[in-house]
Amino acid sequence: MTAMITHGPARTMAPRATSGLCRHSVAASLAVMLHVGVLAALMVEWSAEKPPVQAPRVMHTQLVMLPPAPAPAPAPEPVAVAPTPEPVAVPAPVKPTVDPQIQAQKLEKAALTRKRVEQKKLEQQQERLASEQQSRELEQQRQARERLAAERARPAPAAATPAFDSRQYQPLSKQAPDYPERALDKSIEGDCSVEYTVNTQGRVENPKVLEGCHPLFMRPSLAAANTFRYQPRMVDGKPVPVPAVRNTFHYRIK
Repeated sequence: MTAMITHGPARTMAPRATSGLCRHSVAASLAVMLHVGVLAALMVEWSAEKPPVQAPRVMHTQLVMLPPAPAPAPAPEPVAVAPTPEPVAVPAPVKPTVDPQIQAQKLEKAALTRKRVEQKKLEQQQERLASEQQSRELEQQRQARERLAAERARPAPAAATPAFDSRQYQPLSKQAPDYPERALDKSIEGDCSVEYTVNTQGRVENPKVLEGCHPLFMRPSLAAANTFRYQPRMVDGKPVPVPAVRNTFHYRIK
């Protein structure tokens, strides 16, 4: 608080100054007491309140798995465009001229070659058939020999007939075989023996070619043997068959 003091004559201002000072002193005392009370109240209130306890701060962490980033798509490669080829002019084929005479000669040669191949195939087929015929005849001859051996092994009857020589048994009529053309072309000569049985009528049965006969002479020899005719052999007034009769054909080129 401020007191305003005015200087003037002492006499006239003395009593007013005393009363004003008293009033100012009382007001100042009240103001000081009021400030002290307010300050005391504030101190009491501050001491009574406890400072707030701050809670500890906790940091929470969480692991988060992120998906892998997709691979970037490959960039498309540039496609090379082939240049369009320019059209090339193709010359027209020239037909070769063929001489008619040369063409005829070629056709004639081809026909001759084909004919030779066919002839060769025919010869091979005939040789194969002749070989098969010879094999069958050899088998038949073997069987005939076995039968003949079995017959000879049988005991002879008490009244045995006199031995018969088949070599002296000659045909009444016979026909010469034909000379094979292939044998003539190749100048082949030889002999061919045929064995057969003469039945009770004097005819030839089961003619067979013996070993050592050329395949080209087999067929004509068998055909000629089938034409032979014999006088039937008589035993006790009865005709009997004559087995193992042989005849040899001689093939010669004159």
